[in-house]
Amino acid sequence: MSGRVWFVIPAAGAATRFGGPVPKQWLRLDGRSVLEYALRAVWHCPRLAGGVVVLARGDRRFARLPAALRRRVLTVTGGRERAHSVLNGLRVLAAHAHPDDWVLVHDAARPCLPVRDLRALLAACAGDRTGGLLAVPVADTLKRAGRDGRSRATLPRAGIWRALTPQLFRYRLLRRALEAAVARGHAPGDEAEAVEALGRRPRLVAGSALNIKITRPADLAAARAALAALRRQR
Repeated sequence: MSGRVWFVIPAAGAATRFGGPVPKQWLRLDGRSVLEYALRAVWHCPRLAGGVVVLARGDRRFARLPAALRRRVLTVTGGRERAHSVLNGLRVLAAHAHPDDWVLVHDAARPCLPVRDLRALLAACAGDRTGGLLAVPVADTLKRAGRDGRSRATLPRAGIWRALTPQLFRYRLLRRALEAAVARGHAPGDEAEAVEALGRRPRLVAGSALNIKITRPADLAAARAALAALRRQR
């Protein structure tokens, strides 16, 4: 892969859906915070030059992480939505990243990223003009619900994928995509959606279902099991 690689990890979220006083990125898993696992995973990336962690205003927990994890890592305050937070991170990188450098955007609440998946994403996108993301083909039957909470229709799942992170795009393209989305008053669900709005087609790279996102309390037990499975695979 030509060009350096940087990362942006949006970690400014509150515990809105998870509930409780501690944001999910700071919950503990086997003695480490969820964010620490996410950081350790992206540091396995070859050609990694550094990155940005986007924090909530007044969050002092990051400074207590191991110094080796914080080396070459900048911090910035997050924005109203994910897109604003990632854009804040990209703006901080403006003084360091070349327009054609790559940027990995990884969820702070995904502690179980397999290293082989990260490397597969980098390899698949190395010669790609747009970039791409890890994703998993949907295996379950999909239903559309009505307002009454009852199933109204069964949806075809052929060609449907569930988006994961990291997502990987050139710095210039990703910044342009997010700035355009924000200017329209739109908050894209992920970086790939913003890139798609420019008429580009991000590459889907098959990832592992172990790469779960912690959203609700039950996800912590699933994350512990996923981490144990990843350790056995080494």
